[in-house]
Amino acid sequence: MELSSGVCSATRLQEAEKAAVHKRSPKVLEALQKLNIQADQAPVIAVLGSGGGLRAHIACLGVLSELKELGLLDAVTYLAGVSGSTWALSSLYTKNGNMEGMEEELKHRYEKNEWDFHESLEKAIQASKRENYSLTDFWAYLIVSRQIRELQDSNLSSLKKQVEEGVLPYPIFAAIDEDLLADWRERKTQNSWFEFTPHHAGYPALGAYVPITEFGSRFENGKLVKSEPERDLTFLRGLWGSAFADIKEIKKYILNYFRNLFGKLKFIEAPVTYSEAPRMNVDAMLLDLVMAYFTDMNDPSIKDKLCALQQALGTETDEFGIEMAEIIQNWNETSSEKKEQFLDHLLDRFKKTQEDTTTYSLMNWNTGPVWDRCVFVNETRKCVSKWQWGTVYNFLYKHGKIADETMCSREFLHLVDAGFAINTPYPLVLPPVRETHLILSFDFSAGDPLETIRATTDYCHRHEIPFPEVSEDQLKEWAKAPASCYVLRGDTGPVVMHFTLFNKDNCGDDIETWRKKYGTVKLSDSYTPDLVRDLLRVSKENVQKNKINILSEMRKVAGNPRNIPRVNKEACLGDRVKDPQGSQTVEFKKSHNISKD
Repeated sequence: MELSSGVCSATRLQEAEKAAVHKRSPKVLEALQKLNIQADQAPVIAVLGSGGGLRAHIACLGVLSELKELGLLDAVTYLAGVSGSTWALSSLYTKNGNMEGMEEELKHRYEKNEWDFHESLEKAIQASKRENYSLTDFWAYLIVSRQIRELQDSNLSSLKKQVEEGVLPYPIFAAIDEDLLADWRERKTQNSWFEFTPHHAGYPALGAYVPITEFGSRFENGKLVKSEPERDLTFLRGLWGSAFADIKEIKKYILNYFRNLFGKLKFIEAPVTYSEAPRMNVDAMLLDLVMAYFTDMNDPSIKDKLCALQQALGTETDEFGIEMAEIIQNWNETSSEKKEQFLDHLLDRFKKTQEDTTTYSLMNWNTGPVWDRCVFVNETRKCVSKWQWGTVYNFLYKHGKIADETMCSREFLHLVDAGFAINTPYPLVLPPVRETHLILSFDFSAGDPLETIRATTDYCHRHEIPFPEVSEDQLKEWAKAPASCYVLRGDTGPVVMHFTLFNKDNCGDDIETWRKKYGTVKLSDSYTPDLVRDLLRVSKENVQKNKINILSEMRKVAGNPRNIPRVNKEACLGDRVKDPQGSQTVEFKKSHNISKD
């Protein structure tokens, strides 16, 4: 039912998704028939891709390519991804499902080492002017775009045409609400999960959504207060794929990035001296100061830079000048908090002078005003200090019809990589509303390739969601030498086929060697064309070797759809109401079969 302009509550599928899935059904039946599988009604088959950085991106492209080649992708209703797999899935849709073209383009990017640094930098700089700028913007435009060698200007809503026509499966991109991560760790709360589709964005457990074209706009009490342009796919890829490493490693990486950035651009060739100060461009001096403070707040040269800037500004006699002189004199004894407050005050004051273009002449830093660069560096510095990621306006802010105070009291949301919760988007395809019969889950994660099964089993057990249970002893045994595929089934709920990327079927005794070769924190600069080709080959082999098993499970669910619980109003209330399904038993089998058909 419609709650208000833009924001809606749904106990069933969103109408646009329902129509797209309905349109997809005849295509699925046609594909099954070509595979010699007879069905009166199209089963709902979902393909999931896990996180795993660039490894997941490339491997997921290989999986999609082989599924397409074998005619299996056409029988799929949903495609869902986390982190690196979302990069691959979004590419599938921007290229209109042309897998052959995507593969060739991917190889070409890594052969030519193509990436437009200056365009990416300019995108990040423009984003830093937004009120809700966060590290996700920096990460998206300068890290993720470099990783996948692509800066994508199109947006998610532009991908809906072939989805609505049923030509491609319905895509779901996963994120997690960072502000609810503590609840997730303690109780595995369903409300923590957030999803994106070409039609909507929102919380499936709450049944609260906003049109994707209005995601990022400002709402209050359910009403659109200020419309903002839809964010581009590059930003969303950064949001979906922000779990690059632990906090300490990311901070270190960002600081080193800025050190290299400033060193490469070489704006100020030598240290500033008092005698040079009057001749220095004040904008460049301010940039030099901000960069120095950002990369090392204890840099002893900062005090000298402040003295030079004070002399150039000529503010010694006014109130601000007196404050500045006092700060400079006591700089080494001043707390970091007061230093940051002063630096923000300095930039705010300087911003006012920029409104009078006759005060200081602007100097270019490659492609734009130095002042814009100052803002970019300082805003990024503040985000690092506060560790702010995925900041967007909360479309449920002050919404009178949302009972959960946590969801409607925040002006901003902080959405991050769903891999911080479960590294595969099981929670988004398991709700009864999507009636999934068969799940093909491809795991590209670092570490234990069965961890997502373990985490999902725990999540489903807590919320009484039907999911095959596997004992901890069995999972540990499998992890020692993973097979290429495990088939899991319970009394109710979907059948799950779980595929591991590096396994004893395609790697023999060298599984650990392959894992290290394609570490999930491996940067794109270290990927050679040969590495890309080998990873594509291995990921395709996992599909080829299990073709017979996939067809067998498709045939079973097509001939006898499993008992999928029907949705009701209570089931959509997430953590507040439990789904009253009984416990499940488990049947599982490992796959070693090799199909050459």
